[in-house]
Amino acid sequence: MGFDEVITLLGDFGTYQKRVYFLLCLPAIISAFHKLGNVFLLAEPRYRCRLPDEPANSSYELPNTVMEKWYPYDSLHFKYSQCDILINNQTTKCTEFIFSHEEYGYTTVIEWNLTCEKAYLVAISNSLFMVGVMLGSLVFGETSDRWGRKITFLVASLLKVLAGVVCAFAPEFWTFTMARTVVGAAASGVFLVAYVMGLEMVGPSKRLVAGMVVFIFFSGGYVLIALLAYVFPNWRHLQLALTLPGTVFLFYWWLIPESVRWLLSKHRYEEAKKVIRAAAETNKVIIADETLDQLLKYDDDGKKKDVGQMTASVVDLMKHSNLRKRSLIIFFDWCANNITYYGLSWNTNNLGGNPYINFIISGAVETPANIFVYLTLNRWGRKKILCGSMIVAGLALLVTTGTPTSIVWLTIFLAMLGKISITVSYITIYIFSAEQFPTVVRNTGLGVSSTFARVGSIIAPYINVMSHIWHPFPLLVFGSLALVGGVLSLMLPETLNRKLPETLEEGEAFGKKPKRQNGKEVSVVAVTNRPNERENDAESTLLEANGKGN
Repeated sequence: MGFDEVITLLGDFGTYQKRVYFLLCLPAIISAFHKLGNVFLLAEPRYRCRLPDEPANSSYELPNTVMEKWYPYDSLHFKYSQCDILINNQTTKCTEFIFSHEEYGYTTVIEWNLTCEKAYLVAISNSLFMVGVMLGSLVFGETSDRWGRKITFLVASLLKVLAGVVCAFAPEFWTFTMARTVVGAAASGVFLVAYVMGLEMVGPSKRLVAGMVVFIFFSGGYVLIALLAYVFPNWRHLQLALTLPGTVFLFYWWLIPESVRWLLSKHRYEEAKKVIRAAAETNKVIIADETLDQLLKYDDDGKKKDVGQMTASVVDLMKHSNLRKRSLIIFFDWCANNITYYGLSWNTNNLGGNPYINFIISGAVETPANIFVYLTLNRWGRKKILCGSMIVAGLALLVTTGTPTSIVWLTIFLAMLGKISITVSYITIYIFSAEQFPTVVRNTGLGVSSTFARVGSIIAPYINVMSHIWHPFPLLVFGSLALVGGVLSLMLPETLNRKLPETLEEGEAFGKKPKRQNGKEVSVVAVTNRPNERENDAESTLLEANGKGN
């Protein structure tokens, strides 16, 4: 008997699992705080050059007559220049600025003059944060497998709080940026471990919904950022407000059990039994010691069977034409999804209208996107949802580039349509791509895909900063990438209700037109009519993917 069967005896989602799972979902809120808080921490308010002999605390607003006299007109952006000033009819670059505090209060851009020639520093800060996220997923993923989920979660939580406080008291830009890079790594580790622990403790029938619900908590944190930014207009206070709630997770050492699956993998059987008995007591069920002993026997047998399992590398994927084509499309899709998702999330300040409302809408649309995927993924098929959502996102974002700037509501509507569509695509790509790779190279394929995703999020800030040169540029790039990805994905085979490939040979044949022998179609990879088997495939690939925060 395996551990999944023991969970079934406990109750797939009994009282004990519900309580612990709820606690493990809360870190997703703080993860959203740190991953998207930069929208307000590094927000760029309206600004203009400071006039000669003008007091530093002057109001941003000036009469048009004064603007005409001192500021050259920027015909490309249809407004007076923010970076130049006229001195004796000569255009001169500014060194000091007057900022508007109406939209965002006091941000890092104001404190360190991250404008004009220094605007690229905002992109560098955001990019390095995502480098931290990438490194964190690698480092903390390894330590959680080696040293345990609980200790890794505790260390990452402590590191996140300490680095977040350093951010709040940073005396200059580079200290702030380096500390945020550490925050990114730690936040990635906290989310990763919590996500895996949550999925490892629920039964097979509940893993798919458990994998989706955590993202609803992430969306809730997304929305809360705007409320906190409104309450704390000073960026240092906001940084503390985003960081200090994370101290709660330091007490999880006494509230959250170690993963039973991890304990068994390390042959720590007595500790695993202790956790199982505690869960059984809370769930008011009785599991005989003989049943637990049978579980341990199964675990030993399983390990012996796995010793000779064949493995492959990403190089092997590239040696086969069909696998190579599918792999390259999947890698592009991960990059396009990540670059568009984070690019849109960080670009709400450039849409026009109220930035707080835009941000709340951008976060709120993720919840219906999660529900939509949960309801349709095993009904409509992965391919239809992935291709359809990416194409809709691409078209919506491309249309925004031709929308008149005076129709702000239409621009926001199209951008939010693109956001909800790319969120649907983002969730689907985790499952769909994992099911494309053969079993012998599935984890490797997911690892490479995740690397391409991180590259996309690292590049996204530089695309957003290009709005200084041409305002529609970011949405044009995001829309083009999403559209191309959606069209290319039409070449991928559907995986719903199909037996997944296990070997490289089956992977190469997967999706090819079946050959005919004696008038009958013959395929290496057969179709299965067992819905429960397909649901378990989806659940296992969710667990392998390790979540959006990975």
